[in-house]
Amino acid sequence: MTAAHPRVAIIGCGLGGIAAAVKLKRRGIAAFTVFEQSDGPGGTWWDNRYPGCEVDIPSHAYSFSFLTYDWSRTHATQPELQEYAEHVLDRFDLRRHCRFRTRVESATWHEDTARYEVRLADGGTEWFDVVISCLGLLNVPRYPDWPGLDGFAGVQFHTARWDHGQDLAGKRVAVVGTGSTATQVVPAIAGQVDRLYVFQRQPGWIMPKGERDFTARERHLFRRFPILQKLRRASLFYQFRVMFKGYDLASARQRENLRRCREYLRDTIDDPALRAHLTPDYPWGCKRPVLATGFYPALNRPNVELVPHAVTRVTPTGIVAADGVERQVDVLVMATGFQTTNFLASLDVRGVNGAAIHDVWNGEPSAFLGITVPGFPNFFMLYGPNTNGGFSIVAQLERQAEVAARAVAGLRNRRGSVVDTKADAARRWVRWVDREIVRSTSAMEANCTNYYHSATGRNVTQWPKPHGEYYLLTKILPYFGFVRRKGRT
Repeated sequence: MTAAHPRVAIIGCGLGGIAAAVKLKRRGIAAFTVFEQSDGPGGTWWDNRYPGCEVDIPSHAYSFSFLTYDWSRTHATQPELQEYAEHVLDRFDLRRHCRFRTRVESATWHEDTARYEVRLADGGTEWFDVVISCLGLLNVPRYPDWPGLDGFAGVQFHTARWDHGQDLAGKRVAVVGTGSTATQVVPAIAGQVDRLYVFQRQPGWIMPKGERDFTARERHLFRRFPILQKLRRASLFYQFRVMFKGYDLASARQRENLRRCREYLRDTIDDPALRAHLTPDYPWGCKRPVLATGFYPALNRPNVELVPHAVTRVTPTGIVAADGVERQVDVLVMATGFQTTNFLASLDVRGVNGAAIHDVWNGEPSAFLGITVPGFPNFFMLYGPNTNGGFSIVAQLERQAEVAARAVAGLRNRRGSVVDTKADAARRWVRWVDREIVRSTSAMEANCTNYYHSATGRNVTQWPKPHGEYYLLTKILPYFGFVRRKGRT
């Protein structure tokens, strides 16, 4: 394939990969292949099928701006999100570009041909002019290293690998974690189990999500007048801008968010001692804020016990927390999150002179606009370092897909060229992001455990602004940060 018709590999068919495919196709670029290791599209919404699984961003914001959709709920459940991914594939005739059950292991740049050698898990090799990684942030489960875990005689699984063959009725179940996933799982299973232990290392600030089904009239109006969806979407993004001010420790909004969380806790939890265990000792926004309507009421149930201590070890028949008490359980559910700072964990990417991207990062991932890395020509990431946040990750993914698609279109228009990133531009970008995290989101750096920081202590996952700023920067900065050069010799 000549550079006039660049051949593109998209790795991952979650919402990021779908966005990249749509944006390429809209620019008249059809020579692309979407590789997906799972049996179907959806990414995290294919993998995560635990009871109660649904998004905590409103549906009209957690969707693509280029396509209106007949959402049934204010916050879509996993099955509907999976259906949405399928719908977009078919709406834009993308399925013929997809290769499911195909895992990419590596992408190696060859300077002499200005192409990537892409190796597949089945041993096959293919060549592409451009590689767009859409592996996502929440795709590699984080398993704990508790002593004795391997010797547990009961059933154990991570929420992202839920064992639907297990009947929890009448069982003693432990859910470890109280983040966004656990707060959905707990109310979904509390009514069917005999005993439910919820192990909490550190409490989180929680507000009610307000999820509900749209009425038939609302859905009719949204279908009949698509502008209403767009207006609702704009309103949701504005509401987040107001809420976002709370990430500044000195702001009035920080105090207002804390007041609302405390009020909700007081009105929902019956036992004063339980309320005390559920009250964090750090600012709002230090951990990812949780939106959950059913979690607190579930903790009031007589068969549910909050264990406000970290797990220290596992025995063949139970779990021991920091209080020293062993609680007997039949099923262990690990809601322990993902390896969020281990970007491109399953992919070996090598750029100019064979440099490995993980060696270049040396434990501290960074990228220009969160998308490109100097020395890795024609390689783009969606959901890269410091792009998580901004309200709707789907909107962030769209912006990143647009950057990649514009760059690929430029290669088509300038035969024989490649696009790389200026090292100075990448360094300035990282310095600016670090300053803005301190200035605008100081709550994220307060005293709590969160998933934002690498082993070096740098916040490598979060975007320190609402989405609007990212929208503008992705429109402007590529013109100053990217450099085009002759590719083939």
